[in-house]
Amino acid sequence: MTQTTTQQQLVQFLEDRFACAQACTECARACALRASLVDPDGTEEQELLRRKGIMCAEVCDATCRVLAEQNQLDETALRAQLEWTRTVNLECAHAFDRHPDAEDAAQACRDCARACTEFMATLD
Repeated sequence: MTQTTTQQQLVQFLEDRFACAQACTECARACALRASLVDPDGTEEQELLRRKGIMCAEVCDATCRVLAEQNQLDETALRAQLEWTRTVNLECAHAFDRHPDAEDAAQACRDCARACTEFMATLD
């Protein structure tokens, strides 16, 4: 945010930041739940799905913590974190798409990826 940022731009920035953090939280919750439902002694594909869910939950949790920080965030580092999260979300959603009982987790991943993209747009 620059010194010429208007009050409306600041409010939009904070709303988008909150929406992104909220989406990350929902995605982390859905992925962790989905990962816990996968049989750890199942097939290699099930193990991959479980790992993807755990990784996505961890990345989203880390991003949520970064977004919750009140200090000045380095924009380059924030962009990298958001892009990483978006990439992991989309990979995880794609993996969940192949499983008929994982639609909610896949949608949470897509929602989070969209929120990250929308928030990055406010950083321009």
